[in-house]
Amino acid sequence: MTKPAVILDPHWRTLAELFSQDTLSALQEEFDVIWGRDEPIPSDVFDAAWPAASALISATPTVTRQMLGDAPKLRAVIEVSGAFPATIDYKACAAKGVEVLSCAPGFRESVAEMGLAMALAGARGLVVEHEAFRNGNEGWLQENPATDFSLHGARIGFVGFGQIARELTGLLAPFRPSVRAHDPWLTQEDMDRFDVELCRLEDLLKWSRCLFVTAAPTSRNRALISSDMLALLPDQALVVLLSRAHLVDFDALVAAAMTGRIRVAADVFPVEPLPQDHPARSVSNFILSPHRAAAVHGGRHLIGDMILRDLKAMCSGDSSRQLATSDSSRVELVAGVGNAARTAPMVMGRSDS
Repeated sequence: MTKPAVILDPHWRTLAELFSQDTLSALQEEFDVIWGRDEPIPSDVFDAAWPAASALISATPTVTRQMLGDAPKLRAVIEVSGAFPATIDYKACAAKGVEVLSCAPGFRESVAEMGLAMALAGARGLVVEHEAFRNGNEGWLQENPATDFSLHGARIGFVGFGQIARELTGLLAPFRPSVRAHDPWLTQEDMDRFDVELCRLEDLLKWSRCLFVTAAPTSRNRALISSDMLALLPDQALVVLLSRAHLVDFDALVAAAMTGRIRVAADVFPVEPLPQDHPARSVSNFILSPHRAAAVHGGRHLIGDMILRDLKAMCSGDSSRQLATSDSSRVELVAGVGNAARTAPMVMGRSDS
């Protein structure tokens, strides 16, 4: 029996980044994997494989209406950058029954883990005391009640309650926090399942001692958390910025941290790499992480597991998906916004050990 053909062109990502060896071997066993190398697929190899392809896996997929006409067997396009790109004709794909899937859910475990670490470090003043220690000004046995707090029973807020927030809720469960969220797409079923209270953004900011920003960027939520919104936060609240800086008025966030009124921990920034003279670099109560939330060995392997599982599900007639689906009511709001591929030059220039 002929195996379904899958074009695997992960560049600018790498195979080892996306797949464990076991999962990659299983993919090659189940499917006829075309290319499957870290280098960009040559155009002649792509053109030859496209007419028989059942799926395209790519960090930067381009699929036009005309291309779809040349690929009668195509069932799925899977992007592995981390967000739906603007280079796909989603309406044409939907009309032909071609699923467009995003690997975004596959980051949830590693990013949530980093989010918890940043929250603990910020809430307990770990980085501030670390720097004080280096300068000989550490406070032995000092409680710092004006700034530090425990996550046990804390008021935890989420702006956006998607995959990362849900994973974080599980990690936070042993602390027995009160959890509220602002998310226009949150359903009653989701609220009941995760025991989260839905509220207006203004009310969430007024209430939260620790606020996680985990929403996906859309064409409607740029600078959603404005200077006026930041002013609603309680004194000494902690803001943990995990998804995209797109969601926040970043200059206002830095300014609020500079006053000492709030603490901030950020893994994402409006410009990356962050300029050397950016004021955030010099704010003592601003924890800085250079977009490393998913950057841990095996931290993205869940993506490969989901790809294999969903491709096998398609072949067996199972309609459930672990990857994110391009919901027609939402994809126009997110496609190309907060372009994940902008990190490609940094990824290709990194030094992995």
